[in-house]
Amino acid sequence: MSTLLRIADLGVRYGARDVLLGLSLEVQRGEIVALMGPSGVGKTTALRVIAALQPFHAGQIEVDGFALEPGPVPPQSRLTRLRRHVGLVFQAHALFDHLSAKDNVTLALRHVLGKTDAEADTLARELLGSLDVGRRADALPRQLSGGEAQRVAIARALALDPALLLLDEPTAALDPARRGALSATLKGLAGGGRGLLVATHDSEFAKGTADRVVALTA
Repeated sequence: MSTLLRIADLGVRYGARDVLLGLSLEVQRGEIVALMGPSGVGKTTALRVIAALQPFHAGQIEVDGFALEPGPVPPQSRLTRLRRHVGLVFQAHALFDHLSAKDNVTLALRHVLGKTDAEADTLARELLGSLDVGRRADALPRQLSGGEAQRVAIARALALDPALLLLDEPTAALDPARRGALSATLKGLAGGGRGLLVATHDSEFAKGTADRVVALTA
């Protein structure tokens, strides 16, 4: 395995308050790493910083050879490579309510990869099918169960075929049976060579899914 994500001494500050201080971790290709800790300890912040959605003040982040440095978030024009390498699944899914499951997935395919509508439609249906929600392709987010919405969100994050997948509290809205199905899905994605960093406070899910656990403390 080769190192896909490397974080060294990461520090994030909100005003005068340190939210993260000295976080270091690595994620290898084909590996699932669980980032654990209670609510408010900075798990979501860490994922957002890795995805260049917010700045950090100390340390260094490297994603598959792309380096992020402390300071303001770089302009989008400089983040194209990172966007192709990192997919983020938000805790609340963040699907566009007015778009079908399929159309949520086709957005990046059309606007980032420049696929035609027909090409994007085909690829989106294939992605949804691979996650067992192909039959729900034309459903709106409000018509999906929590587990279905989670899988659609994962399909959307996978649309650009990222090497690194970040997931924020993926079991929050799932019952035990759905947690087991999600665990199998994530293991399958890692088995295909992706690296996964999963922020969670669900110790049973982490124990049954992750290869390693990194614990954050308040």
